[in-house]
Amino acid sequence: MNKLETLREYLSSLGNVAVAFSGGVDSTLLLKAAHDVLGDRAIAVTVSASFTAQREMNEADEFCRNNNIAHVKIHVDMSEIDSFESNPPDRCYVCKHALFTRIFQSAKERGINNVIDGSNLDDLGDYRPGMKALDELGVISPLRECGFTKNDVREISRELGLTTWNKPSFACLASRFVYGERITPEKLIMIERAENFLIDMGFRQVRARIHGDIARIEIMPEDFAEILRDSVREKIYDALTSYGFSYVTLDLKGYRTGSMNEQLDIQR
Repeated sequence: MNKLETLREYLSSLGNVAVAFSGGVDSTLLLKAAHDVLGDRAIAVTVSASFTAQREMNEADEFCRNNNIAHVKIHVDMSEIDSFESNPPDRCYVCKHALFTRIFQSAKERGINNVIDGSNLDDLGDYRPGMKALDELGVISPLRECGFTKNDVREISRELGLTTWNKPSFACLASRFVYGERITPEKLIMIERAENFLIDMGFRQVRARIHGDIARIEIMPEDFAEILRDSVREKIYDALTSYGFSYVTLDLKGYRTGSMNEQLDIQR
């Protein structure tokens, strides 16, 4: 039995599910598989907040609409999440606990017992305090349970014809802040505008990390030559400073997940 068949059998055994749906690579495959086997007993639940990119929200909404999947959208005010704005090292735990509590409430209101998310085996490697919150609340991670790696997710998504199969990795915009720096709506907008501009310039995998009034751009090393062309460099500098950044820098190590956790490793 291949992994997709295993996943479908696993999802079928659950009977009904609410998929925490971001529109990313993992949750899109999970939602597709769940809807294929459970039909209307599988719904998508997407959280809308100031720390979620509108581009991602639009893509999630479009996928559900095109596939006739019930899509529940929950708006959350970040000021309602205890200690979120102060951005402690366990911010992701605090945030995930609050958001998934809301998702469980929404699911129960619709007679759905199981909340599932798109975590896979590769998510076990980095510092991810949010995983603890999922375990405490009883969120099920079918991709992880069925042995999926990120490569498995992308390959099977490609075989199924999902346009997300090669979609760049994304994450909550709050992950762009160094721990301890206060998260504000204004700075979240600056980050989102900066990343949208970089994507529109043709850079696929990007992060605009924020350090006070400094933007630290992470892109793939193979894109360094392009971003350093005078015409490109000047456009990016002009755009990002117009959004509110005083300084614009390029991280010479390039894009990597969880780069803000590197400082935690230094401090330990």
